[in-house]
Amino acid sequence: MLSIGIVGLPNVGKSTLFNALTKKSVPAENYPFCTIDPSVGIVPVPDDRLEKLSIMSHSKKVIPAVVEFVDIAGLVKGASVGAGLGNKFLSHIREVDAIIEVVRIFEDPNTIHVHDKVDPLFDIEVINFELEQAGIKKPTLYVLNISEASPNTFLQSLGSELRSATPSEKYIGSAVFPEPYLVVDPVFGTGLDNLINASYDLLGLITFLTTGEDETRAWTTKRGSTAPEAGRSIHNDFKEKFIRAEVINWQDLLDAGSYAVARSKGLVRIEGKEYIVKDGDVIEFLV
Repeated sequence: MLSIGIVGLPNVGKSTLFNALTKKSVPAENYPFCTIDPSVGIVPVPDDRLEKLSIMSHSKKVIPAVVEFVDIAGLVKGASVGAGLGNKFLSHIREVDAIIEVVRIFEDPNTIHVHDKVDPLFDIEVINFELEQAGIKKPTLYVLNISEASPNTFLQSLGSELRSATPSEKYIGSAVFPEPYLVVDPVFGTGLDNLINASYDLLGLITFLTTGEDETRAWTTKRGSTAPEAGRSIHNDFKEKFIRAEVINWQDLLDAGSYAVARSKGLVRIEGKEYIVKDGDVIEFLV
């Protein structure tokens, strides 16, 4: 299973975000290096297609796709040369497949900031420098941690609207802010579903589906997978024993109301070994 690491400076809300995502209790106390050994949580990917297909199929159960999140301890300036247990924490980052970089933009005098000021762009520079020095280059999604209960003077002072610049960056006021990014409030739960879906996409994953009376299920495969490669998600033997696949788009199947009607309308296609699976395909593998 591919995993995504939650990374950032100490006390920016990484463990709070992890707890909100996973509903799993790990320490999220107000002091640096509270998290030393990474916590791992498996999070279901929100997908309203599953419920719709399960109703059509009268499925007994529904099984979503999942993303693995890893809560990694806070990095500090100098981490790449060992500061603040940095070598250990960087080794944890090397083990994940993509990064969520949490950036604190809320003010809270009761929650200390390691640099004694809230400056998201500076924080990003510090973290990215340490990752670069450690030779870590993975896909990154920036998460702006806001708080509806605390003032966000950073956004207020620079203007709360993020203005488009180039396709790869945005401006906050006159400052360049990197993309891709999301604004999330882990305490109030704002933006969590968007974050899970964006993380899934960042890992290069898509979902194909199976549906029937026993279950409706979302299966995960890498974007660009052929049908035999995708079949390995169901069983390792499917790749070697693959003969062909019956494929229909989930919406076409739902509109038809059943496989029988979909087949009578010619909506179910027979695909071979070279077929590239698309997100939202409903597939029956013949092996």
